[in-house]
Amino acid sequence: MKKEDVDKVLAIERACFTQPWSRNLFLSEFRSASVSTLLVALWGDPALRQVAGYLVFWKVEDEMHILNLAVVPELRRRGVARLLVLSAIRRAAKAGAVRAFLEVRVSNAAAQKLYSGLGFTGNFLRRNYYDEPTEDAVIMTLDAGAFLALTNRG
Repeated sequence: MKKEDVDKVLAIERACFTQPWSRNLFLSEFRSASVSTLLVALWGDPALRQVAGYLVFWKVEDEMHILNLAVVPELRRRGVARLLVLSAIRRAAKAGAVRAFLEVRVSNAAAQKLYSGLGFTGNFLRRNYYDEPTEDAVIMTLDAGAFLALTNRG
């Protein structure tokens, strides 16, 4: 992701989430480059930098934590999110990560299906993690073996 993508990313963020990240929050991730990685998936004419989706993750010690992932609603179910997750896992692995985790709303069956299909497992609930509406989060993890398997896919 480039800073010039932030307006496009914010539009997707606002379309997808009841409590969207702010511009300042995205910009703060750029300032935390030693920990944070921001990715975008582009579609259409590359010169136009049309953003189809984005992913933000942190790599701390040997862990990857997916913080934010969204895809333009009209482009969902076309593999964009999957490609972003796989790309992020490969980048995190090159930086020394060996496992991953994330939080996802209990009601977000589509996201849970995506992550489960990649080998993540839902280990436990974090009560009242989300606001607007208040909802539990499923903590999903990708253990070292599954993480390594994804980094070796073509």
